[in-house]
Amino acid sequence: MHKHIDTLPLVGHSRWKQIEPFVGVSRETWRKLCLAGRAPRPIQLSSRCTVWNNGEIHLYLADPLAYAAKSPGA
Repeated sequence: MHKHIDTLPLVGHSRWKQIEPFVGVSRETWRKLCLAGRAPRPIQLSSRCTVWNNGEIHLYLADPLAYAAKSPGA
C-alpha cells in the first residue's frame, strides 16, 4: 500500500512514484528530459531501483525551463 503525499520532502531521495505527481510529465518525457540534462539526473541504486535527489527536484520545479542538470562530477 502506497500512501499519498501532498508535498515532496526538501532533503533525501525519492522514487518515480513519489515525484510523478509534482513533475507534471509522463515517465518517458521525464526520462528524455533527464538524458538531455534538462531535469535532475537519476541515481541508479540497483538494476531495479532509481531515485532522484529531492533538492534537485525542488530546483527543477522552481523553474523547469531554466533548469540545467549539474555535471556528474560537480
